[in-house]
Amino acid sequence: MSTKSEMSFWDHLEVLRWMLIRVLAVWTVCMLLGFVFVPYLFEQVVMAPCRDDFFLYQLIKQTAARSWIVPDFMETSFHVEIVNIRLASQFFIHMTLSCWLALLVTFPYLVYEIWRFVCPALYEREKRGIGAAFLFGTLMFFLGCFVGYGLVFPMTLRFLYTYELSPSITNQLSLDSYMDNFLTLIFLMGIIFELPLLSALLSKLGILNRSFFHKYRRHAILVLLIVSAVITPSSDPFTLMLVFMPIYVLWELSALLVRPASDVADSARDPESFSS
Repeated sequence: MSTKSEMSFWDHLEVLRWMLIRVLAVWTVCMLLGFVFVPYLFEQVVMAPCRDDFFLYQLIKQTAARSWIVPDFMETSFHVEIVNIRLASQFFIHMTLSCWLALLVTFPYLVYEIWRFVCPALYEREKRGIGAAFLFGTLMFFLGCFVGYGLVFPMTLRFLYTYELSPSITNQLSLDSYMDNFLTLIFLMGIIFELPLLSALLSKLGILNRSFFHKYRRHAILVLLIVSAVITPSSDPFTLMLVFMPIYVLWELSALLVRPASDVADSARDPESFSS
């Protein structure tokens, strides 16, 4: 182990303090820069799912020309009018988006700083494994956010906004409601995409093994179908499968990353194999 493992408690606190200062400084700079670019990003990125030329809608229209499974509500023209009903909402959303954008941009740097902080206390073989885990987790988080933005949120928005209980009711979507659903679904998908990493870590701890995924696969399919139906409450199978398939792929990927039951038992008996 590194000599830094022999540092005192107060030395570790000092290192942690400077790490937090660096992270906050980078996040603050990115937030200030983001405040300048947020109006452009809001119009071109955040509001893009409200328009009919969004890339997912165009892709589905092309699919609809060759398939009968695409629901009718996806083939019609689509445009969402956003209204603001609170005086300060636009200003506070500008600030909120600046903070979230800065967090998104600095997330890899935050992971790097955490890695620098824990790295001196690790063995060489542990460094390789945990370094790969940090990188994998970061990539999966961004992939999940992209799936949330490019698939889950647009499908949810399009279905719910076009859903009609009565012809006498006109839908008007408030800015606050739109942004709450936009941020929640995107970051929720980012967290869900950490499932393979969580499974791999639980496998390292000897809590989870591959037999769990084989035994409960049918149960998982049912649960994931229910979760997908809740995320996109559409009655058509096309929309349901669009959301279900990425989550199910995560389940299978998690099964590939965990150890077989025999390997987990060996790790529990041999402490040295845990860090390999």
